[in-house]
Amino acid sequence: MRFHVAPQSFGSSPYFHINRPLTRRSLLDIKNGLLSAECLDDQIPIETANGQASVLIPLANVMGVPGILLEVRGKTLRSHSGEVSFPGGRVDATDTSYLDAALRETHEELGIGAQNIEILGQIGPPEVNLRGNMVVYPFVGFVHAGSSHFDHIIGDVDDEPLPSCDLDAIRRSVSQTEVGAVFHLPFSALTSPARLRASLFRGNRPYWAIGVQDLVPNGKPNPALVEDLPKLQESHSPDDSEIGVGKYGSLEVWGLTGWYLYLLMKRLRMYR
Repeated sequence: MRFHVAPQSFGSSPYFHINRPLTRRSLLDIKNGLLSAECLDDQIPIETANGQASVLIPLANVMGVPGILLEVRGKTLRSHSGEVSFPGGRVDATDTSYLDAALRETHEELGIGAQNIEILGQIGPPEVNLRGNMVVYPFVGFVHAGSSHFDHIIGDVDDEPLPSCDLDAIRRSVSQTEVGAVFHLPFSALTSPARLRASLFRGNRPYWAIGVQDLVPNGKPNPALVEDLPKLQESHSPDDSEIGVGKYGSLEVWGLTGWYLYLLMKRLRMYR
């Protein structure tokens, strides 16, 4: 039987308060915290677009609570249906950069326009997807409520809470074919021991998988994952590279999405 050492320490971040709304000051602190991330070459020749993808990790205040917007992929999608993910997808010929692709996909999937997203930075290095045919580039942004026109205040620093997003409005604007549900994962949930499951990414890198069943509207276990649960339990393997199943088949942030979330929390020093 194979064992591993799980991440041991988690708590508050020096860049923001996990129970208070994000502010201009905290966004600036997060930007500075992400500056040490491995630099990604954002400009891409169009002819090399195949085999490249990008995702956006969208931070947001919702009802005065800071956290991250996530989606459950539509059940009719051919790959990873019913799984939790960030908005994003394949870079196509219309995109001029990896970031362009992430913003376009976010608009197509969640109906959130680029004009409402303030890019805070990126995390790296990018990972290859499980099939081995796609390099996925992760970016971090903050979703401003409504038409915030934030460009002219990016240099300001203050401690006023930034307006909260209307999650119900976002849910009404999602792509019905690509997105099964949208939910908000509070930062405080990322440090709740009851939600954390020690796991391995690609079989050898420990991280936390996050239980989110109760945060998803009408959330139900993914039938495909439930079907594979006995096989996973019989193997007694903590490696969820192939089967991202939680306890009793419940929804989790796992796999590549979970790994990128873990890297972000490490970068923001919530996980140590």
